[in-house]
Amino acid sequence: MNTLSRRDFIKRTSAATGAAAFSFPFVGRVLGANERINVACIGAGGKGDSDSNDAASCGANIVALCDVDLTTLDKKGQQFPQAKRFQDYRKLFDQIGKEIDAVTVSTPDHNHGQAATRAMKLGKHCFCQKPLTQTVYEARTLRRLAKENKLATQMGNQGSAENGLRRAVEVIQAGVIGNPLELHVWTNRPIWPQGLDRPPGQDPVPATLNWDCWLGPAPKRPYKKDTYHTFKWRGWHDFGTGAMGDMACHTVNMPFRALKLGYPNVVECELASRSYPETYAKTARIRFEFPEREGLPPLKFWWYDGNPEDALKPLRPGAESTKEIVATMGNLPESGALIIGEKGKLFSPDDYGARFFVAMKGQDEFKPGESHEACKAVPQSIPRSPGHMQEWFRMMKKGTPAFSNFDIAAYLTEIILLGCIAERMGEGVRMDWDGPNMRSTNLAKAERLVRRHNRSGWDA
Repeated sequence: MNTLSRRDFIKRTSAATGAAAFSFPFVGRVLGANERINVACIGAGGKGDSDSNDAASCGANIVALCDVDLTTLDKKGQQFPQAKRFQDYRKLFDQIGKEIDAVTVSTPDHNHGQAATRAMKLGKHCFCQKPLTQTVYEARTLRRLAKENKLATQMGNQGSAENGLRRAVEVIQAGVIGNPLELHVWTNRPIWPQGLDRPPGQDPVPATLNWDCWLGPAPKRPYKKDTYHTFKWRGWHDFGTGAMGDMACHTVNMPFRALKLGYPNVVECELASRSYPETYAKTARIRFEFPEREGLPPLKFWWYDGNPEDALKPLRPGAESTKEIVATMGNLPESGALIIGEKGKLFSPDDYGARFFVAMKGQDEFKPGESHEACKAVPQSIPRSPGHMQEWFRMMKKGTPAFSNFDIAAYLTEIILLGCIAERMGEGVRMDWDGPNMRSTNLAKAERLVRRHNRSGWDA
């Protein structure tokens, strides 16, 4: 499970970017086209609210709801009164595992891997929110379980279904901007508290909240009001994956596919501001280096995060790289993905890749990709999507692989999580990376962040 060659990775990544992703048969137990799919929803608030609604709109029979907060659980239960209610997903699987066909996992990041692993070991199809997992080891595990159990899977990075994202992949791989040399991606996150110390003391746990289940596999710590639950968990190392984990599954999704990134061999946090022992920095710049792959030259990828509304000025790409963007947009958008090639540049100002713009060498401004002369002759090679959740249901019923199934989503997640590890290694610390074996060859201390030692009772 721990080893996967770069050649195998590139082959699978290439298949996932084009029509091949929709041509190989799904060989698991395909549910009948008219069969009602029994779905259990783990996480009922936030994305759990919309994920359960989307599943129901695709024809799912919602048979169970699970949420650690009874207020959230009871509110969602009014919408699906026939669904059994749980605060602990372990009990859900123990008590009604045989009654369900599939699960949605829409919890805080630290519970993704454990909830999905339990489900998939029982042979349940799985839709899991991004980032797929909190650790590299968990991502590799979910990919293996999906393959071994022949399961229909989909990660919740909804931009995968956007026509613009798929068209941008086609344009780049057709060679319109030439060989890619640099990738710059930035975000306006965090929009939650980050870059702070743990507050002292503890507060009474609300009667409606199962704090032990909220912690799940993470180390035990006292409850503190308005600090972790709800939503403010993303910036904490024990529970979230910071700005990169939150947004890179969206903003890096298109270039990851288009550039056939594979595993990086070097990752380094070049700069970070307001770093604290238990939370991610306020703003950071992280560099990934990718070697040659399928005839493409080596490439450097810089990730930048930081909230423009924070008093601390966020890190962003340099003026020379972004001058055409500023000329076109009037300023640098709060988030975006910029690919610099030998012949031109491609830019998406949309978190989900719905839109993209192209500027060839010698052009001072970007033009919409769908109408740019350089793009018009590029044929469509990637089938368009019926909808992100619909793809998962189609995979369960017909076997057509979803575009962000775990075979590809786990790789994207692994790369992103390496950025989280690099930031925690410290500013200016180069991390050489052996992707197939999930290890740094020069930083032994990175090992503890590749795989979490789960709290007693929470191993899947």
